Amino acid sequence: MGQDTPEEYAEVSPALRRHVMNGLGLLPAGANVVMQLARLPIGHAVATSTVTSGALRAHPFKRTRTTLGYVVVSLLGTEEERRTLRRAVNSQHRHVRSSDDARVAYNAFDPELQLWVAACMYRGALDAMALVDPEASPALLDELYARCARFATTLQVAPERWPADRVAFEDYWAEAVKLVEMDELTRDYLWGVASLSFLPRPVGVVLGPLHRVIVAGFLPEPFRSELGLAWSGRREWLFHAVLRVAVVINRRLPRVLAEFPLNLVLLDARRRLRRGRPFV
Repeated sequence: MGQDTPEEYAEVSPALRRHVMNGLGLLPAGANVVMQLARLPIGHAVATSTVTSGALRAHPFKRTRTTLGYVVVSLLGTEEERRTLRRAVNSQHRHVRSSDDARVAYNAFDPELQLWVAACMYRGALDAMALVDPEASPALLDELYARCARFATTLQVAPERWPADRVAFEDYWAEAVKLVEMDELTRDYLWGVASLSFLPRPVGVVLGPLHRVIVAGFLPEPFRSELGLAWSGRREWLFHAVLRVAVVINRRLPRVLAEFPLNLVLLDARRRLRRGRPFV
């Protein structure tokens, strides 16, 4: 994959870069999508969107590539790369707004909703950090938190709206979670995410049940209850067993494999941004 040049990650410690790029951090991804869409305006914006070019059900692999590309470029990209990324995402978000007669109003440029999505992505990064390094130092956690502000500021969220520190974030989160709500439309959509029904049918049938357990295991309340995912002692045992196996395997892999597929996603995203190819 080649060596990273120092200037590419000048603002990121080597430790944080290793943690961010570890493919083990993808395990909480399904649960994180559920969290992001667990506010009615966001859930409806995605479930009813007429912008099909990046829709999960229509283009699952393209959508996954785009989402992961946003994550790695936001966290590790240069300022110029982030500006280009912002323009690409904004070009799509312009079309994501509710009609005048919609039951639930939404606008993809709403900074409050963008802040919520960014906050959920930070929670996902914390879950990933707990897998990669359960004994991460407070300094590394502080660096991760500060870096995750880019999830918000790469869009329309002003820097001052990102909570000042991890303590302030927990205060924000405690209030924001009170607005979590799903209806039949969003619950059906997110059940499909948890069940992998957007993938070719054989894949969803075989892996869907296990993926629902993984999603449920990473989901805190009230998300799990809103989605209607069952939880039990047996499911909890299975969830932790999967994590233990994944961690053991990951730690024995060479770096290039441990970072797969994020290393390829970052390489592809940078090439697209540099060459002016469609990102979204």
